[in-house]
Amino acid sequence: MVIPPQKLKGLFNEYGIWPSKSKGQNFLINQNVLDKIVEAADLKSTDYVLEIGPGFGILTEELIKKVKKVLSIELDKRLVYFLKQKFKHETKLEVLLSDVLKIKNIELYKKLVGEKEDYKLVANLPYNITGAVLRKFLTYEPKPAVIILLLQKEVAQRIIAKPPKMSLLSLSVQYYGKPQIIDYVSKESFYPKPEVDSAIIKIELKKDPILNQINEKKFWQLAKIGFSSPRKQLQNNLVAGLKINKETIKIALKSVKLAPECRPADLDLEQWISLSKNLVM
Repeated sequence: MVIPPQKLKGLFNEYGIWPSKSKGQNFLINQNVLDKIVEAADLKSTDYVLEIGPGFGILTEELIKKVKKVLSIELDKRLVYFLKQKFKHETKLEVLLSDVLKIKNIELYKKLVGEKEDYKLVANLPYNITGAVLRKFLTYEPKPAVIILLLQKEVAQRIIAKPPKMSLLSLSVQYYGKPQIIDYVSKESFYPKPEVDSAIIKIELKKDPILNQINEKKFWQLAKIGFSSPRKQLQNNLVAGLKINKETIKIALKSVKLAPECRPADLDLEQWISLSKNLVM
């Protein structure tokens, strides 16, 4: 169950904790939001779950009711102490004092699973590490089967964007997985109250990414150059970044049915793939 603000304040005093802006510590106080996160994860008794930033363990408590094992990674040693006291008799939970960004995925996987099994990432994520966490768990093995995150509303909307609002972020996430926004979450659902609203996002990772069929290094080189100046025409970015003449770029764009004046945000994932296949770099 969620902890009401008054009780949270008592815990802050008791354990010498005060929410840190630099660590992105905003604690969830809305039970309905908590229930939606758990429901979105579609948890089963055989599941292994990695949790980042458990805080006072309200999500942790719901996770361990439903799954085989939870590994919770917490950076704040005072919160780790609290969690180990709160869950000292809980055999399905391991709490680790560490920075999740400094641990290799394989080390986390072995500690959580220890054998060849899928795992899920479920977290009320500190906003300041959202991008780094997504890069880590979308690009490096072993990857989770599904990612459920509570993150900034604006970031969630950018992730699921379609043309003409694509970005390098949306392209990157949609390359590795299928993202969807489960629900939006008011800033009033947290204590202390953050400055922005949030969203619950679910990303189901692709078992067989379509980009396995192409030169991945070439694809990302093209995408990064293409988005180097998002408001400019794509052909101009590619001419400048690839040092290729404009006529060659126009021919490549035409071959995948793209207008010469198109901008990077106008292309979806499939069009970027087609362009990388048709453009000799």
